[in-house]
This record gives sequence, structure tokens and C-alpha cells, in this order.
Amino acid sequence: MSDILLGMSRPLSAPAELVDFSKLTEQPAFIELMDEVLKRRDEIHARRHVPKEIVSMMKAARIFRSATPVKFGGDALPPHHFLKMIDKLGEVDGSTAWVAAFGSANTYYAALPEEAQAVIYANGPDQVFAGGLYPVQQAKRVENGWIASGRWKFASGCMGADWISMGIQGRKGSSDMGGGGASEVLMAVAPAEDVQIIETWDAMGMRGTGSHDIQVEDRLFTDFWTCPRGARSIYDDSLYRYPLLAYQAQVHAACNLGLARAALNLAINMSGGAKIMPGAPRLVERAYFRTALAQGEARLRSARAFFYETAEKAWEELQHQEQLSVEAINLLRLSASHAAHASAETVQDCYRVVGMAAIQENHPMQRILRDCLVVTQHAALNDSTFENAGALLSGAPETYGYP
Repeated sequence: MSDILLGMSRPLSAPAELVDFSKLTEQPAFIELMDEVLKRRDEIHARRHVPKEIVSMMKAARIFRSATPVKFGGDALPPHHFLKMIDKLGEVDGSTAWVAAFGSANTYYAALPEEAQAVIYANGPDQVFAGGLYPVQQAKRVENGWIASGRWKFASGCMGADWISMGIQGRKGSSDMGGGGASEVLMAVAPAEDVQIIETWDAMGMRGTGSHDIQVEDRLFTDFWTCPRGARSIYDDSLYRYPLLAYQAQVHAACNLGLARAALNLAINMSGGAKIMPGAPRLVERAYFRTALAQGEARLRSARAFFYETAEKAWEELQHQEQLSVEAINLLRLSASHAAHASAETVQDCYRVVGMAAIQENHPMQRILRDCLVVTQHAALNDSTFENAGALLSGAPETYGYP
């Protein structure tokens, strides 16, 4: 059975439900989700988070089982298929696409002990994860776990999450922080209802992501609920050997691909409108508008081709080898950063050439512009990634934490 149908090369247990993963964006549940987000995107931004009923629709569209192990009823979806779902959602709303992107987070949780994962998925494969891993907070080692207090930032999607993770650091083999074993950084997981959400999110773009602060006080995280941050999954399926940081960069970059397509479509729709000044040519009659439109279309299509071609090639390679080479991972990172920035450039050009209408707070182009600029600020996609990618291309030593 092909990986396109099953989404994996070596089943963990029984085969997944037969689904053509290449056509998930054409399924009724996904189309219904798109229609609902389009109708309610003003509400999403006003509330500063995606409502739980829309999160439920995301679950119905298989977004939050995309990276769930097949053992627990998930799809273990090839990344290039999942990315197209995020890309498509980005066409109607960047914030919703960003929250949906955390359907990939199960790849991080797949490093937890299998017993913990069994608890997580006891109520089904459609579990929503959020995390505030930074700043890492110090934890005290106790007999069978860690006690931690602290506050973490940027927990995107936490308002609709089922599970929330935090970054903690401590020394194993010691009951206090004064000595003992080597220091380690862990991901600690708790049910969402056990974590306090502090509504701090007030950003210029991606307003609907609900990327608030989270907090716990003297919380015991047993070893059952922790694993080294960024650790490899306990499963050997292709998805769980796909590089975690590269996948994180890709899911966020896919938001911008969708936003750029939305900007181009909006510019085209505005092209024939009448102008306020008598006798002024319509946008479609202006050379600079037509040029920007053509260049934007070419730029976006080129970026998408590099982005998806690289993802598909990486997946194919993982069917035949244990892990990707540094060179292959570097191309995943480079294609993601390029997609994010090329898309943002296209959006900015569209904003520039459609004229004064786009300066209004409630104009769709205004929201698209703000959202796309937030994406390029993410640590996985910012300008430093190009520097690091170029260093590897030129044969320089790897930078810590990259690729």
C-alpha cells in the first residue's frame, strides 16, 4: 500500500483508515472548515483566539490527528500533505492557519513514554497541543519527577488546547539545584485545565492565535510526563524520523504561502474597481500594478515549487534511509525561510500597488500584511536562518541548533 494512502512506510500496528491524503483539502469537512473561518475571521481576531467550535471543526478535518501515531488511530501524515492543508487555510485566515499548524506538534509528544501517550490519546487521536517552551524555567528534582514553577511565553493555540507543554531545566540525580547529575532541558506536559492562561497576546499581526503566557505553581511533573526537549520519537515510522526543527519551520512558512495567495487574489479582485479621482485609470490599466501582479505570481509559484519539491524529496529519502543528511535538512530549512520571505515580499508588493483603500484597519489586505510580517519574525524563519544555510552551503561548520 502506498504511503500516499496510508501516510507511512512501516505501520506501527494496524493500518490507518484508507484515506487519500493528497486530497484532504478537497474533503467536505475541510471545505466546511474553510467556509466557517471565512465567515468568522473578524470574530477570531476580535477575540484574539480561535474559538473551540472551530477547533472542533479542525479535528473533524483530520488536522489534529495528522501527526498522531497510527498506533493510537492517527494518520502519521507525510509532511508535504499536511503543509498543503496549512497553506490552504492561510488563504482565508493567517491566525487559523497558524493554530492549525500545531497539528504537527504530535511529533514532539511522540518522544514521551508510550504509557503517557496512551493516556493522551485515550479519548481519540484528535488531540490539540500547545506549548510555551521559553523561557526555560528551573525545576527541582524529586524522587520520581520534577517540581516546577514559572511563566512561559508564546503558547499559540492554548485557548483551544487539550494538552500544554513547558520547558524546564534541572539536574538529574539531585534533590536540589546545588549539584548532582548533569543539567538537562526537558519538555514537561500537563492537561490544559491544569495550566493557567494569562491573556497577554496583543500583537500587530496573527492576532487570532491566542499566543498568551502560561503559568504553573509548584507543579509536580512525574517522569511519566517529561522527555528531553527535541528528543527523537520512541517510534520508528518515517514521520518521527523527519527533522523536528525543519518541520516546525515548514508549518509556519506554509501560513505565508497561503497569505501570499490571498493577497494576489485580493489584488486581482480590486483591479477593475473605479478610482475616487475623476479620470484616474483603474488599477488594471496601470503598468506598475500589472508588473507587480505578474512578478508576485512568479515569485510565489517559484517559492512553492522549491518548498514542496524539497519536502517531497526528503520524505522519499526517509523511505530508504534511517535519517536525512545535514545537506538535506539544510535545504528543508532554506526552502522554508525562502517561502516565508518570498511570500511576505509578494504581500508587501500587493499592499503597495492596490492603493489607499488598503490602509483602512478593516481592509483584508491590512490583516494579510500584518500576519505575513509576523511569520518572518519567527526564530525558525528569520534572517539568521539564511546566514546559517549559506554557511552550510559553503562548507562552514554547523551552527549550534541549526539545521
